[in-house]
Amino acid sequence: MNETFLFDTYAILEIIEGNANYKDYVDKEIIINDFIFSELCFILIRNKYPNPERYLEKYSKQIVHAKPDVIKEAMNFRYNNKQRNLSSTDCISYFMAKDLGIKFLTGDKEFSNFENVEFIK
Repeated sequence: MNETFLFDTYAILEIIEGNANYKDYVDKEIIINDFIFSELCFILIRNKYPNPERYLEKYSKQIVHAKPDVIKEAMNFRYNNKQRNLSSTDCISYFMAKDLGIKFLTGDKEFSNFENVEFIK
């Protein structure tokens, strides 16, 4: 069975852009959440990616909804770590990955030393 990761928006964009550091993750099983998908939509539209529907169609099939308890835990964590300037999306995704028993794949330096994180730049 393929290893599964919860990808953050940064990881998806690095794969789309062809970052060689992410080549080992292209064929992994991925999960995203609604928050990641909304960021992806916005960035593809803002940056005028050619044929964004191709990517949105692909990644929309990977969405798993975050549980309300996971969101509450993540927002509590974000509040208690407000000096770190963590995004809501990343906090929710990190706690969701922990809840699902998979790793959070990110290039966000704020998460580089957290347990259960696969940090790739």
